[in-house]
Amino acid sequence: MKVIGLSYLFVAVGGALGAMARYALNVLMQRDLAFPWGTLSANLLGCLAMGVVAQLVASAAWFNEAGFVPDQYRLLFAIGFCGSFTTLSALVMELHTMLHRNEILNSFSYLMATMLGGFACFYLGFVITRLLRL
Repeated sequence: MKVIGLSYLFVAVGGALGAMARYALNVLMQRDLAFPWGTLSANLLGCLAMGVVAQLVASAAWFNEAGFVPDQYRLLFAIGFCGSFTTLSALVMELHTMLHRNEILNSFSYLMATMLGGFACFYLGFVITRLLRL
């Protein structure tokens, strides 16, 4: 039971850090109200970070050598930090607002930039981390 409580702590700490980082990024990036640069940046950076974490978790030997437990890292960064740093609900709300204002091209661009860019950033983070470890 003690390990389960510790797992929740890792998720909570990561989630708090991710939420604060997302808010700070949004304050920094959101100068133009017509396009949601803050949310797009958070989602793309979150996907990049998730790619890095996925590669690190995939190579558990590195964790053992560094003294980390892979599951704790996954809980802290992937579920906690990236889970609260990125946000689907904000994406959907912003798409709805853009469509309501009849901004079809902007809304389509935002959706595609998020989906395709998110996958590209995840893959880039995964590959760069793998290459840096060689």
